[in-house]
Amino acid sequence: MPKHILVVDDERLIRWSLCERLTEEGYVCVAAEDGARARKEVEAQAFDLALLDLRLPDVEGTDLIEEILASRPELPVIMITAYSSVDTAVTAMKLGACDYISKPFDMDQIVASVRNALEAKEGGAGAGEAHKFGLKNLLGNSPVMREIKLMARKLADTDATTILLLGETGTGKDMFARAIHYDSARVDKPFMNITCTALPDSLLDSELFGYEEGAFTDARKQKKGLFELADGGTVLLDEIGDMSAELQGKLLRVIEEKAFKRIGGTEDITVNVRIVAATNRDLEKAIADRVFREDLYYRLSIIPICLPPLRERREDIPMLAERFLEMACDEHERARKTFTPAAIERLGIQEWPGNIRQLRNVIERTALLCGKGKIDADDLELGPHPGAERAARQKFSVVLPEEGCDIEQIEQELVQQALERTRWNQSRAARLLHMTRDQVRYKMEKYCLKKPGVGSP
Repeated sequence: MPKHILVVDDERLIRWSLCERLTEEGYVCVAAEDGARARKEVEAQAFDLALLDLRLPDVEGTDLIEEILASRPELPVIMITAYSSVDTAVTAMKLGACDYISKPFDMDQIVASVRNALEAKEGGAGAGEAHKFGLKNLLGNSPVMREIKLMARKLADTDATTILLLGETGTGKDMFARAIHYDSARVDKPFMNITCTALPDSLLDSELFGYEEGAFTDARKQKKGLFELADGGTVLLDEIGDMSAELQGKLLRVIEEKAFKRIGGTEDITVNVRIVAATNRDLEKAIADRVFREDLYYRLSIIPICLPPLRERREDIPMLAERFLEMACDEHERARKTFTPAAIERLGIQEWPGNIRQLRNVIERTALLCGKGKIDADDLELGPHPGAERAARQKFSVVLPEEGCDIEQIEQELVQQALERTRWNQSRAARLLHMTRDQVRYKMEKYCLKKPGVGSP
């Protein structure tokens, strides 16, 4: 059953772009241009998540969040805000919003935030989720992956309360943490995760430890933190290498004493949680630079696991690609597809700086955009290659005329040419221009570029 998302923004282009991308991701979107329309939609139907711009023409975003959550307290709300209103965003999150994203935003960031919020909403679903997140979902038969999976099985069978996951961005640290949780005795307890860089320190503090009523101006009622909510289960602290020194000290106490105080509280709260810390940073260097506590590092690194980048396990790429293709077709209700040998070979030699996450995104885009049952090498939606923009600059130069020029006119002409050359295939035009597909769509809307005979792009 697809998830239903309410998109509230007074800018038509942003509403359109968000709905287009989220629809591609398999969600059902309803758009609202102001607070009044948003209220009507919330009253009329059930949503799984709301994306809300804080600056609306008829209501303050913080007031609208309060209204929505008063009637739908279980609804995750993600805020979209300009940089200048981050303080307001923090206030709104204290009212119950689960995340905020600053403009100008990246569509992949939006999609990741939506997925995380929906997963968090369903967190602690219990043993029924083991089939989806358990150890059998750690794919790969390369020697390094066989060793990693053996270690994961040993950890799941023990009750080690601290695990440190190291590895580059996109190597699957969150999946590894979930696999351990859902194949352990803690499976019936919650799995909670938070990215330490996603929130300012004051807000991360309240999210982790909670607060008492009246602890600060907007603390209108008591709130339990992640550690308290996850009692008996697992907490994944992603990007822990960027946690502030003050919060590192509080975390150390949780690990050593299994206790903490809510903000504004006086009584110790005792919990039993497994803490999985993940980072792509060199923590030993961070210790040398005096930005990470040495005592915390030694408590976390009792069982350190280093997840390998995809370039060190290329023999696993065919298995991963086939599995991601199957998942994408099922999630987006598309007919099952297969790869040709040429496509598999192309994936095997491709550079993957974003590792498993990048591979999965490429496969998902390909599944959505390729209309054929067999996906060939030329059908792969690989996107621009790292360094492609730099290489393109080396191949040609543009001489500015003496009288000057209109750069937007040149941009419009280039986008038009790319679309015409590719018969208005937006993905292929994006590759020609070294842009993302979303950027091409934005330019089409900006310059009113429409395929001949079609009413809108």
